[in-house]
Amino acid sequence: MRLILGSGSPRRKEILASLGIVPDAIIAADVDETPQKGELPRPYCERVTRLKLDAIDAGPDDVVLTADTTVALGRRILGKPETAGQAAEFLLKLAGRRHTVITAVAVRKGARVWTRTSVSSVKMKRLSDDELNLYLASGEWQGKAGGYAIQGRGGAFIPWIEGSYTGIMGLPAMETAHLLNAAGIRGRL
Repeated sequence: MRLILGSGSPRRKEILASLGIVPDAIIAADVDETPQKGELPRPYCERVTRLKLDAIDAGPDDVVLTADTTVALGRRILGKPETAGQAAEFLLKLAGRRHTVITAVAVRKGARVWTRTSVSSVKMKRLSDDELNLYLASGEWQGKAGGYAIQGRGGAFIPWIEGSYTGIMGLPAMETAHLLNAAGIRGRL
């Protein structure tokens, strides 16, 4: 039995390692992550996670793990910004407000599929022009849903969370351990 991590995210690999789990293979699923017209954040995140799961070829005894993280401001999905300008737009919308971070996780072994979704609330402080510009110059916003990384410099902007810190990072540890355990993968805690 092999564990295939269907993500190229170093954060997801680190979170698995913290659970005592090392994937046997890493295959980043290449799927269209464009939201459908009128799609709400949670169903969007769950759909993309399932698309990723379905995109990974595996043997009948292999376990495949995929996840997707979405930042939502109300009904609006804030994906991964394509430019520093878009990252600034996202960060200014989030600054001084609460938002939701949704991470959907899916595990497949043969024909069996297990899923869980972690929903966390996050408050971002108001950002000064200097803070915003220094953060944008760091490049940390690249490839991050909502344009920030809580585990990096972006953590200095977050005074409060309710939910899963690792879920906000991109892979909720408790839910992931539970799903992998159901599929026969156990870590060494």
